[in-house]
Amino acid sequence: MGKISVVVPTFNEKENVGNLVNQIDYALRGIEYEVIFVDDSTDDTPKEIERVMSENPNVRMKHREGETGLATAVIEGFHMAEGDYIAVMDADLQHPPGILKSMYCCLETGVDFCVPSRFIPGGSDGGLGPYRKLVSAVARYIGKILLPCLRKITDPTSGLFMFRREVIKDADLAPIGWKILIEVLAMGTYRTVIEIPYKFQARPAGESKLTSKVTIEYLEQVKGLMKRGKKQRRVKVIRWSPERLKDAEASEV
Repeated sequence: MGKISVVVPTFNEKENVGNLVNQIDYALRGIEYEVIFVDDSTDDTPKEIERVMSENPNVRMKHREGETGLATAVIEGFHMAEGDYIAVMDADLQHPPGILKSMYCCLETGVDFCVPSRFIPGGSDGGLGPYRKLVSAVARYIGKILLPCLRKITDPTSGLFMFRREVIKDADLAPIGWKILIEVLAMGTYRTVIEIPYKFQARPAGESKLTSKVTIEYLEQVKGLMKRGKKQRRVKVIRWSPERLKDAEASEV
């Protein structure tokens, strides 16, 4: 059984981090794990994370002063991670923590990468409003058109995924902005990906960080990856139905 490192970038999420860790702890009962917060907050989020750390020895934090950017925060978390499997998720609870167990079950079958998707049977992006859905769809299809490695992946601009640490062992990761998954897909080394369905949830507290700057940075990132991205060998993408996923989870109990 592999250890999971859950990397969580945070910016002003003090209302959510305690609930998030409680849900992660519940989801990963019986599995060795660590939660790594890489925090750029300007509010009391670091104090709240320190409180959580005092109650849960599996939680660690690096607070960055004068640095911002979700993608670079995640890379910092990768450097800190000790697990066999590395997961990335947002702190705002729009990514349901229970999906971590599902992703773990996928990797335990021997695949390299698991990408939960809102766009396969059983999934939903119902937690997004109409404007966010439109922006997300445009970004997704721009990425698919310009980066061949994304074309088989139904939800490549998500911030929720898990992979074996070997995937990024020799990867030249130099992301900007927020879309770290496309960086790992373009620069990592892997042969197999499983997509599983998940339901994107409404944010319970705090505010969305989506701005026009995020959109511009995404376009710059895609442009850079067109030049830097690896020419992937044939990658097999497998999509699990909700029923297949339940069977895998039951076999781990």
